[in-house]
Amino acid sequence: MLTETPSSSRNSGSVDVTRPLAVRNLGAPDQANRADGGGGVRESAEPRHGGPPESAIPGGAVPLASILITEELGRRPSRPPQFEKENSALAALVSALADSPSTILQTLADKVLEVLRADSAGLSLLTKDETRFYWAAIAGAWGPHIGDGTPRAFGPCGDVLDHNTPMLFAHWERRYPYLSSALPLADEGLLVPFHVNGKGVGTIWAIAHDERRKFDAEDLRLLKSMSRFASAAFQTVESIENLKLEIAAREKAESAVRELANGLDTQVRVRTRELERSTRELLAANQELESEIAERQRAEQELRRSEASLAEAEHLSQIGSFSWRVATDEITWSEQLYRIYEFEIGAPVTLEMIRTRVHPEDVSLLEKMRMVDQARGRADAFEWQYRLMMPDRSIKYLHAVAHATRDRDDQLEYIAAVQDVTARRLSEEALDNARSQLTRVARVTSLGVSTASVAHELNQPLSGIITNANTCLRMLAADSPDVEGARETARRTIRDGNRATEVIARLRAMFINKESTTELVDLNEATREVIALSSNDLQRTRVILRQELTDDLPPILGDRVQLQQVMLNLLLNACDAMSDVDDRPRHLMISTARGDGDQLRVIVQDAGVGFDPETADRLFEAFYTTKKSGMGIGLSVSRSIIERHHGCIWAARNDGPGATFSFSIPRAPERVPEAAHVMRDS
Repeated sequence: MLTETPSSSRNSGSVDVTRPLAVRNLGAPDQANRADGGGGVRESAEPRHGGPPESAIPGGAVPLASILITEELGRRPSRPPQFEKENSALAALVSALADSPSTILQTLADKVLEVLRADSAGLSLLTKDETRFYWAAIAGAWGPHIGDGTPRAFGPCGDVLDHNTPMLFAHWERRYPYLSSALPLADEGLLVPFHVNGKGVGTIWAIAHDERRKFDAEDLRLLKSMSRFASAAFQTVESIENLKLEIAAREKAESAVRELANGLDTQVRVRTRELERSTRELLAANQELESEIAERQRAEQELRRSEASLAEAEHLSQIGSFSWRVATDEITWSEQLYRIYEFEIGAPVTLEMIRTRVHPEDVSLLEKMRMVDQARGRADAFEWQYRLMMPDRSIKYLHAVAHATRDRDDQLEYIAAVQDVTARRLSEEALDNARSQLTRVARVTSLGVSTASVAHELNQPLSGIITNANTCLRMLAADSPDVEGARETARRTIRDGNRATEVIARLRAMFINKESTTELVDLNEATREVIALSSNDLQRTRVILRQELTDDLPPILGDRVQLQQVMLNLLLNACDAMSDVDDRPRHLMISTARGDGDQLRVIVQDAGVGFDPETADRLFEAFYTTKKSGMGIGLSVSRSIIERHHGCIWAARNDGPGATFSFSIPRAPERVPEAAHVMRDS
């Protein structure tokens, strides 16, 4: 298994390789090989997560392109599609769904080995921290390596997942030296991304250990097929309330029919004995008998109509009926049950005939009844789900509810209703797949907004770091170095670096709905810090700044860094709005004031180009911008921050040129919780 280095980080897109990754039973590139920094890797496609940094590639490792032979799959002769083997493998995977996840993974590895005729096959899954892959299931020559793994940032599994495409490798130990300890060595390795609920979590792979076995396009098709099937697991939740109601109605109808038939039989027997004893009263008895016969005929007609109605109801609802007399082993089926099993209606039903339709890995309803009867020895009820495999190899899913009763001779009889739920099962699977795809789209959209926000908010402190660093270099490079000025510039550089760190921490907290750091904030002091931070930008853009800060403003309770990000964003937006103004002074005023009630306001007013009144409602929408090079993120993030502080932000056009952006936040309560009394040093 892999040992994760403490400084590894998936968020930064790099892995600490100053220490070797420990892989059980596998070698790893040592520190000496990493010291020279390796060479750049040029991939055949743009990876999703970015490739490893050059310092993470061991010395002597070849480029990725030199070991990729994926295009060979299309040029090699390919054997015809082997659908029979594919169907057999898929049937085995269906059986594994009834067991634990580890069973289905091992079954998948075994079937990949069998169907692709590979020397080794298995699955590599990402750990929860996404820093490494572990080999969760292996079949074939590499079986002893089960549980081992490879680094996420530098390995064949990581390359396949980053590019989200199948890859065929040749002698991958030339690029990944630690794989030289996995014996026997791989001559070719075919890898396919593995998805669960629409998210890539690992790879499925097959290996040939010598040159006699070469993978082709049919191997890739089979591997993709089993990958898609295995990802849809454990989806068996059904409701049977309607079925129970239909069964109860049918039992009630059958009970009424049996009572009527039993009553008629009794009457006929009584009348017959009377006729035998009273031959002298033949005429009177004959007349009475004719009346009884007519009544019986009417009853039989009613019975036939009832049976026809029941048969039609079974056909419409796709529910068949089944009875089994335990003592005589007599089996009776309805016509609909014959249709479900696709047997000739009226054919004698035997256990052997039933077994020809029941899936080899399932137990038939009759066998289940016998097991229940032997285990309990008394009348009872139970439910059962099983599958049929039809002559054309298609699968039907059946749901049965059985109830045990006793006849007038106290003989046990099981009566069951069997429903074909294949269509419902398939529609539920399709619905689950659609929901999974919708969830994945939502996650991708959220990730795009988060990435754009981080890039926008970090641009400002990073620009300050670069400007201060250049100023420091110019001061030190002068004939008479200005050491004190350079020192002060270095302090500002450190301040901007700390601010960038705080921005990252606060943005991360905001996007994961984590509680932000709150403290008592002096709006005037925070505003002065923002003005000092943006002084270089103001001078560069020739902006004349005027500040009007109201004295004796009460403090507010909030996140200081986030609120300063809003002020800085409004101030820099104002500078950008005046960048093309040459016919008038570039005046900019920032002020603080008391608002209505307990509200405190910050106002930023510029003399720039203003904005179109028709677009006023869209200014704070994500990805909407009026700048040529803007991303449309700053004002959207600013609105999110202000709303999290229970305030509001708005924009208005000036009477003259330019626009005014303002926000208001409620003052801190008189009694602030103890945890919030964390004031920054002045």
